[in-house]
Amino acid sequence: MAIIMPLFATVVVLYGLIKRVPVFDLFIKGVREGVKVLYTIAPTIFGLVFAVDLLRSSGAIDVICNFISPAADFLGFPKEIVPMVLLRPVSGSGSTALLTALYEDCGPDSFAGRVASVLAGSSETTFYAVAMYFGSIKVKKIRHTLVAALLADFTAAVMSVLTVRLIFGQS
Repeated sequence: MAIIMPLFATVVVLYGLIKRVPVFDLFIKGVREGVKVLYTIAPTIFGLVFAVDLLRSSGAIDVICNFISPAADFLGFPKEIVPMVLLRPVSGSGSTALLTALYEDCGPDSFAGRVASVLAGSSETTFYAVAMYFGSIKVKKIRHTLVAALLADFTAAVMSVLTVRLIFGQS
């Protein structure tokens, strides 16, 4: 398995040499363009990471979760996954930390653990993806994309609960 990347790189370089393409010059050009894209989107990513850290350390996530928990309970959402549902569109690493904590508290085979697992695999870090992709091409009007993506995240949460209920039964 460790041989695949060096083998792939060798094939690409040999193919480029056979086709008489300046492989190294094109590689340097690609790196230069990549650094420019990184320079363009880095402030947005730093701001997003700062906002997530601020929400988590200030306890605002807990306040929001306590506010939403009665509605989530009424709809059949396990209260343990509410923080992950809220944080997943914003932060992949933050939601993974919550997933790990949920596994430790409830267990991976619990209803909440299973729902959280399905949710982690079926939802996206929406704000990060929008910031990354739209920021790299300098698109500023993201309203419709953001609404559709957040609706997709909500659908993923609902379908995670329904799928686990369907497959494993009510818990």
